[in-house]
Amino acid sequence: MTWSSGQKYLAEFVGTLGLLVAVGGAAVFTIGATDPLVRVIAISLSVGLGLTALLYAFADVSGGHFNPAVTLGAWIAGRIPGREAVPYVLAQIAGAVTGMGIIAAIAYGNPGFFPAVQHAALASQCYTTSSVACGGYGWASALVIEVVLTFFLVVTILRVTDPDSSARNLAPLAIGLVLLMTNLVAIPVDGASINPVRSFGPALVSAFWPSGRWAIGQVWVFWLGPLLGGTFAAFVERGLRARAA
Repeated sequence: MTWSSGQKYLAEFVGTLGLLVAVGGAAVFTIGATDPLVRVIAISLSVGLGLTALLYAFADVSGGHFNPAVTLGAWIAGRIPGREAVPYVLAQIAGAVTGMGIIAAIAYGNPGFFPAVQHAALASQCYTTSSVACGGYGWASALVIEVVLTFFLVVTILRVTDPDSSARNLAPLAIGLVLLMTNLVAIPVDGASINPVRSFGPALVSAFWPSGRWAIGQVWVFWLGPLLGGTFAAFVERGLRARAA
């Protein structure tokens, strides 16, 4: 069975929108939680389980990237043609911005809560700011953790989706679990992006109000780190491929 390019881009848009509603919603609506550990666990479970379900729904159509770092890694690894990479990323950006726009609209319905949402830039990722998502680490720490954890996410995706992989039928579960792990580790440091549009979506929407404009100035780290991690993962995966005897 084959799908058209338009169907693939639609799947990336809808899947990314769903992912941002899952992780962005969990992050925004737990702002001000009295127990930080509960917040970390809630966000991690929401994104890990949400991605698992979305992969089962859309992976057959588009591959279920929902992340420019995954798309870059897949292109370098030869899994998708170059002509599809940019439209995939554009669809992901559109889905992320739409998803966070929906979350912002819901949060706006609580006038007593919305100022905190604005100040936190819709729970955007960050380094050394007063945002609830930021643990006081500098940009270098944020960059390193984004590179390392995105590497593990993308290399896992590339390995378990390999046509010869014995784990292929369980790929969505494996990918969801590794994303859950990355969030458990990184949320206390920088809010856990591991996906450029995960950060760009809330940062762009938050640029519409003054108290949240700090996020758009920091989003470069959350593009650079994941894209580097995805690139390294693609080259490592190429080095791990089985060779004919």
